[in-house]
Amino acid sequence: MLRGLDTGMGQSSTSGCGPVSDMEMMHHENYAESESYVMSSNKTIFEHLSARLTLQVLTDRTWSRGRNTLTVARAALDGGATIIQLRDKVASTRLLVEEGLALRELTRQYDALLLVNDRVDVAWAIDADGVHLGHDDMPLPLARCLLGPERILGVSAGNLAEAMIGVEGQADYISVGPIYSTQAKSDAGSAIGTQLISELVARSSIPVIAIGGITAENVAPIIRAGACGVAVITAIVGAVDIAQAARTMLTAIRDVR
Repeated sequence: MLRGLDTGMGQSSTSGCGPVSDMEMMHHENYAESESYVMSSNKTIFEHLSARLTLQVLTDRTWSRGRNTLTVARAALDGGATIIQLRDKVASTRLLVEEGLALRELTRQYDALLLVNDRVDVAWAIDADGVHLGHDDMPLPLARCLLGPERILGVSAGNLAEAMIGVEGQADYISVGPIYSTQAKSDAGSAIGTQLISELVARSSIPVIAIGGITAENVAPIIRAGACGVAVITAIVGAVDIAQAARTMLTAIRDVR
């Protein structure tokens, strides 16, 4: 089962990666031999994961007002964040591992999930719950092969083609965006609104979250469109009171549900 998700389905394992041509068949293959059971299993897993995806906070030194990663994460968790994503595009591998190990201990104290942006190797080193990949990062079948079926694999999508790559590649959730204009990610592109969220929810049972310029004031249309949660940088990491910003965001999300 996916790391941190008690589905009552039992633990699965893999004996090795195998040839690249077989990688797409790896995800969840050990839950059962029948295709119908696998589909049912995936739906159950997705339902349990959706509950954990409500508020994902991404670390970012640029917006943290000089506060270190652990301080930011602790405050976000105090405010109710359900996932911390370790994201640092410039840090050395050693620093990522050091911060990741500290975050691993912290998130366990709060019963929250820990994901690593891009770096499958760092996720393995710190025993993270999973990885989040962009469409220019490691191919999904290879990432799944390295991660195994028990770790979470999330992917970014800015259009339907990218989203379907994630769905067909058996990602565990799709992060759609940028929903609104954002300065937090220089490569985010133009705002796309909520239409893609609605289309994905209609097409697939895979959990969908949203990212990009999201605040407590504009989150309602995202949840109404069918997203099970949001991923946030500036509205929380850049807030003067991080914990309160997280609480306010959670309240805004729950008020719509």
